[in-house]
Amino acid sequence: MRRMLRTLCLAAIFSPCAAFADDREQGIATLWEVLWHQSGTPTRVVRWEGDIRVRIFGIDLPAHREHTLQALRAVTSEAGIRLIDVSDQPDAQKLANLNVEIRADNALEDMQPCVTFLDFKTETRIDSATVQMRSRDAWRCAYHEAMHVMGVRGHPAGKTVLSYFPWKVDGLLPLDKVMLRAWYSPRMVAGMTPFESLPVLADELVATMPDRAAATQVRDRFFSSTIEQMHAYADGKGDIPVVVKRSGKATEDGIRFGRSEMSFFLGVAYQEGATVGTDPGQAVRWFERAASAGNRRAQARLGAFR
Repeated sequence: MRRMLRTLCLAAIFSPCAAFADDREQGIATLWEVLWHQSGTPTRVVRWEGDIRVRIFGIDLPAHREHTLQALRAVTSEAGIRLIDVSDQPDAQKLANLNVEIRADNALEDMQPCVTFLDFKTETRIDSATVQMRSRDAWRCAYHEAMHVMGVRGHPAGKTVLSYFPWKVDGLLPLDKVMLRAWYSPRMVAGMTPFESLPVLADELVATMPDRAAATQVRDRFFSSTIEQMHAYADGKGDIPVVVKRSGKATEDGIRFGRSEMSFFLGVAYQEGATVGTDPGQAVRWFERAASAGNRRAQARLGAFR
């Protein structure tokens, strides 16, 4: 299909050629959105460093246990993390570092059929996690929450089980596998900022594309436009990112904090040459802006330029 004449690309809006371009652009945009928490703030990379020992308990277990395990096996296999089911062991509660509870249909909030809580002392390594799913929603929630369990916290709009309106709920989609492979690749380091981790995610996606040269061009254009948009956002002049608006959970304080965090992340990007070229002047500018908002990490980074 990629060899079709250019005239065919112009013949209809939904042509195969347009679809390929849309897939590339939407794919990279989805990877960017997955780096934003639903509270409206950009996040760092957190992940497991050892085995996951899961305990599945609660109501209606015969109906949900195997499907839940299937989802957890899928994400851990893609990430290269060992999953051990300790549910039937006498001391399961002590052994488990991942607890999955199937709850009654009237539990949790009406608009929140399932939820994952990640526990970590620093925003790098996941120490333990808890998942709660209502019985009637467990089937459609399993893969979505399994992705969150692995540290992927965003709710992007693209073709992923993480979407608020999932494309599929009985297996991982290609973009989900890209995320997990990149998230747990040697190139990704726990604690990475969005601009440090985005190239790792994007390169994993580019490697899956039939035309890597064209995908690389799309990637570079996306990097450039995103940096420009985040400049405006961090400066308090740009629009609130769509992923923040879509979540419906961002507060004014959360957005203010998100702008401060983005200023710090831009400083790191320019200092480290991540997503953009190295530029000490720009790094200082953004660190100073973040520091003026009380960001202690930015204040510490400024010391490197003195």
